[in-house]
Amino acid sequence: MPDPDAYEALWSALDRHLPGALDLRRRLHREPDLSGDEAATRDMVLAALPGAGAAVKTAETGAVLRIGGPGPAIGVRGEMDALPVTEETGVAWASARPGVMHACGHDTHLAALVAVAGALAETGPPVPLLAVLQPREETYPSGARDITTSGVLDSERCAAMVGVHVQPLLARGEVACTAGGVNGSSDEFEIVVRGRSGHAAYPHLTNDALLAMSEIVVALQSVVSRSVDPMAPAVVGVSSFSAGNAANVIAGTARATGTVRALASSTRELVHRRITEVAEFVARAHACTASVTITHGEPVLDNDPALVRSITHQLDRRGLPVSGNLRSLGSDDFSYFCERVPSAMLFVGTGTSEPLHSSRFLPDDGDVRALATALMAAYLGTAAALEERAGARGAPAG
Repeated sequence: MPDPDAYEALWSALDRHLPGALDLRRRLHREPDLSGDEAATRDMVLAALPGAGAAVKTAETGAVLRIGGPGPAIGVRGEMDALPVTEETGVAWASARPGVMHACGHDTHLAALVAVAGALAETGPPVPLLAVLQPREETYPSGARDITTSGVLDSERCAAMVGVHVQPLLARGEVACTAGGVNGSSDEFEIVVRGRSGHAAYPHLTNDALLAMSEIVVALQSVVSRSVDPMAPAVVGVSSFSAGNAANVIAGTARATGTVRALASSTRELVHRRITEVAEFVARAHACTASVTITHGEPVLDNDPALVRSITHQLDRRGLPVSGNLRSLGSDDFSYFCERVPSAMLFVGTGTSEPLHSSRFLPDDGDVRALATALMAAYLGTAAALEERAGARGAPAG
């Protein structure tokens, strides 16, 4: 960790790099790229980072750039993709690409990363930093998963990961730094019921797939209320239902899809099992069969408690208001990093009435400053936690 003079020099350097980061944010906002097509965004961000020529390309349109010398490093994630949303903010630097918008704040996250990386490069990082420019946070296949399976984090000796995300549910400038599960796992299911179709005037000669599926949809509402511990958050939601195409024909096939969210891996596994059991047994009661396909998405985003403690100390040291209780069943593929190395995601309040993904969601310049401050505190807290962990093992830090 830096001594007091170096510590203050680091924060002064961050102030110097913020104007350039704010300009970058507006350029990124004006020229957004959809998931899987982020090469131009990646190159724009790399051009603003020191030593961009040493960047390692990964995950098709992503990149990793080391700032600092050899040894274990701290990864800082910046997601790059925009959303298929038509912007309605009315600002002069609104999206120039019809139907594409940075409506989730990824442009501000990238700007904060660039400010922190620039300040650390100027003053010399106490622990090397890995700027992780991640594609495809908003869609599958996950960019974070591809980065974690590519081997680049291992080859770059990534010892921990941090990230920040804007959050309109928090007061402006408030930072949520919460230990344990903070975002839920996110999976999808498809249920197909097969029965026997026939004339609606002769129901006794059919096996009604629509009726069976209707009862399955109702029965699924009891999975969380009757199978899951009331203290364990979970969601099972059916979002689509289709069956039949004629008024006088009983459907022989019905299909439904939905989402599953949970804040603990054990709950996730339990809910998956119960969905399958409910669908199969209810269908059987109607002389039908049911097949269930569950598509696994992001795991639980689990913040490392030791990192959270150390980061919270740094946030307090800078006088930032801190909340330790924000959790939701929203998902973020940052969770794949959490499975590989100790990691922490922070949420920074914008205090806006517009929600994430709204066509009018627009963090301001002050939010970029707050994000950069929180991200620097996260980096410094993680560096201190790694030093403490290395000291406990009797090994030299870094």
